[in-house]
Amino acid sequence: MQLAHNVYVIELDPAVLADRRFRVRNPNYVDGMPCVYVGMTGLPVQERFANHRAGYKSNRYVRRYGRRLLPQLYECFNPMPYAAARQMERELADELQEKGYAVWQG
Repeated sequence: MQLAHNVYVIELDPAVLADRRFRVRNPNYVDGMPCVYVGMTGLPVQERFANHRAGYKSNRYVRRYGRRLLPQLYECFNPMPYAAARQMERELADELQEKGYAVWQG
């Protein structure tokens, strides 16, 4: 079993909340909590973040509002097999939303 994939969390600027589509996806957002993007990758996390910022296979919210990686939210899970990373991406996004974060999942 190859442990080659990682989940990651990127902090987004709160200005992302002005985007209607983003707000609608986060009806239980608690004012003042972080806005984040949760994704998974087969690349080193720093490289994937750089690709987002450069516009390569990028999420529009990360490209426009991405601030920094939040390793304290994901490092303990990495690395893992592909299937586990896919599942963890969903679970981590759901868990953060339940805590009041505004979340966009890759």
